[in-house]
Amino acid sequence: MTLQIKNRRALHEYHVIQKFEAGIALMGSEIKSIRAGKVNFKDSYARIIDGECWLLNLHISPFEKSTHIAPGPTRKRRLPLHKHEIRRLRAKTEEQGMTIVPLEIFINAQGRCKLTIALVKGKKFYDKRDALHQKDLERDRAREE
Repeated sequence: MTLQIKNRRALHEYHVIQKFEAGIALMGSEIKSIRAGKVNFKDSYARIIDGECWLLNLHISPFEKSTHIAPGPTRKRRLPLHKHEIRRLRAKTEEQGMTIVPLEIFINAQGRCKLTIALVKGKKFYDKRDALHQKDLERDRAREE
């Protein structure tokens, strides 16, 4: 992996149940914006609509040096997944009330843009506080060693 942009907020807000790797259908100069790191994960999520997985609200800023008309920064983008993965995601989101959230976007060795999505369940307030406490303890242990 050459470039990697992570959604750090998602790991704080959710318990990760299962991860999936998917491609992402991009238009025009969006890949140049991703390579420049102009991605914002705030409020982004994925949904299964008509048997396809769609990524919603991922903000990819328009490339400033582009000569063509740039697509909308928060448009919905298709995530090509296998049918069995889509069936599993649909079942978990509809029956168990889970959510599909993007965790990271990266460029692999072949130059393809990939997205890691995860099936997640929301954390309670006390879970978030406990996670911060554990992180502080780990940091203190690392300093002592």
